Amino acid sequence: MTAPPIPNGSVLVDSHGRLAALGPDASVPSPPGAEQALYPDAALLPGLVNAHTHLELTGLRGRVPEPDFFQWIQHIRRAKDETPEAVYLEWAREGVRETWRYGTTTVADTGTSGAVVQALTELGGAGVVYHEAIHPDPGRAEATFDAVRDTVARLQREAGPRVALGVSPHAPYTVSRMLYRRVAEYARAEGLPLAGHIAESRAELEFVSAGQGPFAEAWRTRSIPLGPQAASPIRLLEALGVLGPDFLAIHAVQVDEQDLAALERAGSAVVTCPRSNARHGHGAPPVSRYLERGLRLALGTDSAASVDTLDLLAEAREARWLGGLSAEEALRLATLGGATALGLDREIGSLEPGKWADFVVVRLGRPPAGPPDLAAEAILLARPEDIVATFVSGRHVYQAQSGGASPA
Repeated sequence: MTAPPIPNGSVLVDSHGRLAALGPDASVPSPPGAEQALYPDAALLPGLVNAHTHLELTGLRGRVPEPDFFQWIQHIRRAKDETPEAVYLEWAREGVRETWRYGTTTVADTGTSGAVVQALTELGGAGVVYHEAIHPDPGRAEATFDAVRDTVARLQREAGPRVALGVSPHAPYTVSRMLYRRVAEYARAEGLPLAGHIAESRAELEFVSAGQGPFAEAWRTRSIPLGPQAASPIRLLEALGVLGPDFLAIHAVQVDEQDLAALERAGSAVVTCPRSNARHGHGAPPVSRYLERGLRLALGTDSAASVDTLDLLAEAREARWLGGLSAEEALRLATLGGATALGLDREIGSLEPGKWADFVVVRLGRPPAGPPDLAAEAILLARPEDIVATFVSGRHVYQAQSGGASPA
């Protein structure tokens, strides 16, 4: 992602799981006793960065069919209420392994159970886990905040060396303004990254800007005050002091030029999930406009409850079409773009000495000859079965096998 492709290239991983050297095979040292892996007719590229997942919901794949977004969310909430903690952990483990199968080596996950922290730690994975703050009643803001703060402190003690904690006020239709402020203030005081679902649906826009629609009716039914309207969800967060360079705006589909300007002023990053947006009928994220503004842009799959697979290359293909991107630009969004959006570009996102040895091997068949974008084209068009192997910190976490595939 930072240099032209290297034909017949090799990488050397040190004992700490970082890249010690890379280049043409003849130039890379081969220390005595070093384990070797050969992948002819394949490309080695940086591990993919899936910047928005809900891995604790992996077991809900195909079980929440409602086409209407409000009804879909109600079904998700009921399903979560009925799910035991041990099941969340099983689903989180399944989700981590699935991301590896699709070539992802770092996730930015949001959830409420804490199971993804445990799953990543147990399995030796890497990511940022944003613990969600959810409660619309301002009268419950302090109690909700206290619970979030205490849970994050516990999860930080339990997290593995490559698992970072963040916080996420869920969305304007589930979070009071008081809770937004408390969580944002806490995150900045503690140096924690922030994320939040924002400007995703037309129903959300209607709720924020007009106090109307199904979300507003749900609040009124519970006698929860709506508060004054804002021009848009993005500008609501700007007014509340939530936007900033440490904030990851998830989805951000329902935006206008003033919203784009607000995100640019704040230096916030954006993660788009094109397949999830299409599945829920939200429309298309303005990929090209984000890039024109110079915003840090990443790709995510969202949950398996929204899309069938946690396949980030599928998202990259959609983003390419939406934004009129080259294959190389689309791949960059799925690798270094994700790393930069998460503030991790000094550690991951490209193959460079000193960075973590996170990479994926993609079968190309006959290596393409010609300009670099031909190689990117072949990678972007790879099928899931063309993912040969995935490495995290230099450790083999996935290996395709003849007659099937399994974690290594």
